[in-house]
Amino acid sequence: MTFNNQSVKERVSPEEWDVRVQLSACYRFAAHFRMTDLIYTHISARVPGDENHFLLNAFGLMWDEVNASNLVKITLDGKIVDDPTGLGFNEAGFVIHSAIHGARHDVVCVMHTHTASGVAVSAQQHGLLPLSQHAMRLTGNVGYHAYEGVALNLEERERLVADIGDKMTLILHNHGLLTCGKTVREAFDFMYYLERACQIQIAALAGGTPVITPSAEVAQKVADSFARPGYQEKKGEWRALIRMLDKMDPSYKE
Repeated sequence: MTFNNQSVKERVSPEEWDVRVQLSACYRFAAHFRMTDLIYTHISARVPGDENHFLLNAFGLMWDEVNASNLVKITLDGKIVDDPTGLGFNEAGFVIHSAIHGARHDVVCVMHTHTASGVAVSAQQHGLLPLSQHAMRLTGNVGYHAYEGVALNLEERERLVADIGDKMTLILHNHGLLTCGKTVREAFDFMYYLERACQIQIAALAGGTPVITPSAEVAQKVADSFARPGYQEKKGEWRALIRMLDKMDPSYKE
C-alpha cells in the first residue's frame, strides 16, 4: 500500500496519532522497568473509530526503539494495513492480541510480557497469592490459561478469550502475564502492579520462612478500595511517567 510519501502522522487521524503516542510511551515505560524479553512479547492498541484494526510493534525492534511512526497497523484477520519499517509482526503476538481485541470490545490496549517473576508465578500451581497490597488490588480480576505451546494456533484464541472472561488480567501458565485496559494507561497500570506482585511473591516465598496470608475478606476490601468510583481518574502515575520520559528521551513521539 502506498501513501504518496506522506508521513505516518499526516496519513492518520489525530485520534489515531494520539493512541500511537500513548502506545509507544507504554513500550518505553515497559523497557525502563525491565519488562522486556529482547524483541519478543508485545503491546497492542485498538485504532480509534475502527473495531477491525489494531497497532502492534514491528517484529525486530527493541521496545526502546518503538515510536509512534513505526508501529504496524493490522486487521483482526492478520492483514497488514500499514508497516512503515517493512518488518512485519510477530505471529504469536498476533494470535494473542487479535483474540482479545476481537472478543473484548471494552478493551483498547493489551499488554503481554515474559518477565522472570511473571513466568515464575505462572509456573506455580497456586497462582498469584494475596501476599501484598499489589496482589490484593487484583483480587477477583485474574484469570488463568493453560500452556499450549508457542501461540501460533488460531484455535487457541477461543480458549484465551474463555479463560480471561470479563477480567482485565490473565496469567498464562509457564508463559507469562497479560493485562487489558480501557485505555493504554490502564493496561500499563494493571501490568505494573501485577508484575510487582509477582516479584514480591517470588521474593517472599524464597525467604524460607512461613508467609502471612491475609484473609479473603481483607483481600477483597483492598480490591474494592482500588476499584472505587473516581479513583482511576484521579491517579497521577501516567502523567508523572510521561514527564519522566519527556526528560529522558522524547523520541517516542516521533
